[in-house]
Amino acid sequence: MAVTDDSTEEHGHHLPAVEDWPQGFGEASWWPFITAVGAAGFYVGAALYVLGHGGEQIVSPMIGPAVFIGSVFIFLTGLYGWVYHAFVKHFWSRDTNESGATALRWGMVAFLGSEIATFGALFVYYFFIRAGAWPPAGDELPELIPMTSSLGELMGSLVLINTTILVISSVTLHWAHVELRKDNHRRFLAGLGVTLLLGIIFVGGQVLEYYEFIVHHGFTLTGGVFNSAFFGLTGLHGLHVSLGAVLLGIVFIRALFGQYSADRHVSVSTVSMYWHFVDAVWIFLVVVLYAGAEMTV
Repeated sequence: MAVTDDSTEEHGHHLPAVEDWPQGFGEASWWPFITAVGAAGFYVGAALYVLGHGGEQIVSPMIGPAVFIGSVFIFLTGLYGWVYHAFVKHFWSRDTNESGATALRWGMVAFLGSEIATFGALFVYYFFIRAGAWPPAGDELPELIPMTSSLGELMGSLVLINTTILVISSVTLHWAHVELRKDNHRRFLAGLGVTLLLGIIFVGGQVLEYYEFIVHHGFTLTGGVFNSAFFGLTGLHGLHVSLGAVLLGIVFIRALFGQYSADRHVSVSTVSMYWHFVDAVWIFLVVVLYAGAEMTV
């Protein structure tokens, strides 16, 4: 009597999706690789943008934005495939697996460790700049806190408003998670929805801030060493908040279909860890970059 491989018979060894993960690890998945390629494209696009807008245009000014936009589509496609096949497709057929959930949480911890290193590299760059003459020679710093602009007092407190919004979003997400563990789905959905809305508002506020800096102050990415540090750090953080909003949106849609309970909420746990991380990074960024740039010795 022939013995068949259940995973082969039921799922087939096809790429790029792993349909029985995390129960089995017999198949390789290309979705994380595709997602990583898209994420790397963000940095490549930013570098090409700088090369196309410097004193000497090494590449066409349109190449950088084109690469960035293309990378967004690659990244979102990879993220969709990864999340859908790893968490969504076979949710109803899986049993609660505490060891698998723990592994996923530690995977998020490892990912956040790499994110700390990424942000740390940019902060080190800024600290080297800040340790010298201030402001850097040839740089004209705009008023970061408060800002004086055509929008008056609203823009004067925009940074503080954005900070408050992001802090509140962490509170609402934590509350939503607590209510889920109590099996109160209505409050869980309410808290999750409010968190997603606040995240979108934060991204909109950062776009508005960029508009004011670039259009009304002439403060651009290629304007000096501080400019590159400012847009590098705030832009990287904005990308992370945008990614967090996408993840929250996926969790929210899944929650509408009832795919979470007091015993099964590993996706909520990992996304919460990520969201609290970007919240903490923003607070540190405001203190070091916004407030720190205004201080003179």
